[in-house]
Amino acid sequence: MQPSPQVSTRYRYTVLLFLALAYCLNYMDRQVIGILAVPIKQDLKLTDSELALMGGFAFAIFYSCLGIPVARLADRMSRIKIISVACLVWSACTASCGLANSFGQLLLARLSVGIGEAGGVAPTYSLLSDYFPPRQRGRALAVLTLGLPIGSALGLLLGAIFAENYGWRAAFMLLGAGGIVLAPILFLVVREPPRGQLDAPTGDGTPQANPTLGMVVRHLLPLPSFWLISFASASASMLSYGLQFWLPTYIYRSHNLSLTTTSYVLSSITIVGGVIGLLLGGVLCDRLGARNKGAYGYVPSIGFIIGMPFMLAAALASGLPATVAFLLLPQVAGVMWMAPAVSSVQHLAPPTMRASASAIFLFIVNLIGLGAGTLAFGGLSDFYQAHFGPEALRYAIITVVVVLYPLTAVLYALAGRKLAGDWQE
Repeated sequence: MQPSPQVSTRYRYTVLLFLALAYCLNYMDRQVIGILAVPIKQDLKLTDSELALMGGFAFAIFYSCLGIPVARLADRMSRIKIISVACLVWSACTASCGLANSFGQLLLARLSVGIGEAGGVAPTYSLLSDYFPPRQRGRALAVLTLGLPIGSALGLLLGAIFAENYGWRAAFMLLGAGGIVLAPILFLVVREPPRGQLDAPTGDGTPQANPTLGMVVRHLLPLPSFWLISFASASASMLSYGLQFWLPTYIYRSHNLSLTTTSYVLSSITIVGGVIGLLLGGVLCDRLGARNKGAYGYVPSIGFIIGMPFMLAAALASGLPATVAFLLLPQVAGVMWMAPAVSSVQHLAPPTMRASASAIFLFIVNLIGLGAGTLAFGGLSDFYQAHFGPEALRYAIITVVVVLYPLTAVLYALAGRKLAGDWQE
C-alpha cells in the first residue's frame, strides 16, 4: 500500500537528504586526492603523469567497468542494499589509501576505491526516480548532485587541513571513517520503493520484468540523443575531473600559496559556483523542458559557450584575485550539464532498465572523462615542461580548454535536437 501523500512527500525528501549525503562523501573521497597530490608527490617522488594515472585512470577503470554489472543487479535486487554496501566498501578503501608507502600501493588502493564507488551512483539515480515524479526529477537530481561541489569543496578543505596538521595519510583515514559510519544508517533509514510507481504506464501497463543487458542495449542503440548526451557528458567530465584534480596543483605552483590557503580559495569557488550551477541547470531544464525537451541539451550547451572565454582568462591571468574572479563563472557553467544530462537519461529508458541505462551512460562518461581527463592535463604538463618550465601546467590547461569546450557545446546542442523524439514520460 502506498503511503499517504503527506508522509510520502516528507519521507521522500528525507531519502533525498541521506542519498545526497552519501553522494557528498562519494565525491569527498574521490576528489581529496586533488589537494593531497602536492604532499603525495613530494613524499613518494611522483611525476605529473603518475599523479594523473593514480588520480584518474586507476580509479576510472574499475569504477566504469564494474558499474554495468552492479547496475544489472540494481535492476533486479534492492537498490538501497547495494548503495549501502558500496558506501562501506569505498569508504574502507579510501581509509586504506593512508597506508600506502609506494606508488604501486597507492595505485592499488585507488583501484579499490573505484570498485566500491561503482555501486553507488547508478542505483541512486534509479532509486530517486521512484521517489520523485517526472516533472520534479530534474530538480531532485540537481539537489542530489549538490554532493559534487559540496563534497569536492569539503574534500579540498578538510584534506588540506588534515594534511598540514596530521599528514596526508591521516586525511585519507579520517575521510574514509565518515562513510563507514553512514553506510549502516542508509540501510536502516531508506526503504526500497516499487519500481516505476510514479511513471505513466506504457503498452498494456505491465512493465517488462528483468530485461537482459542485450535488451537494454538494443533499446538504447536507435536513440541518438542517448549517445550524444553520453559523449557530450564524457567531454564535459574530462574538463570537470581534470580541472578539479589539477587546479589545486596549478594554484599552488603558480601563485606560491600554502596548501591550506589553496584549499580555501578553491573550495570557496567550488561550492559557490557548483551550487549555483547545479540548481540553475536543474530548474532551467525542468521549466524549459516542459515546453521543449531539447532544453535538456541546449541548457548545458549554452553554459559551455559562456564559460569558455572566462576559463581561458583565468588560465592566462597572472594575479590571484583575477584568477579567482574569472574561475567563478566557468565553475557555474561547467556543472550545469549534470542535472539535465542525468534527468534525460532517466527518460530515455523504462523503469526496469533505468539503472542499467544509467550505468552505460556512466561507463562512457567516466571511462573517457575521469580516465582520460586527469591524464590529458598531466601528460601535456610533462610534455610542455621542457618549453615552459614551471608554467607547463598553465599551458596544458589552456590546450585542453580550447579543444574540449567547443566540442562539448556542439555535442549537447546536437543532443537537444534529438531529445524530443526519444523522450519517454
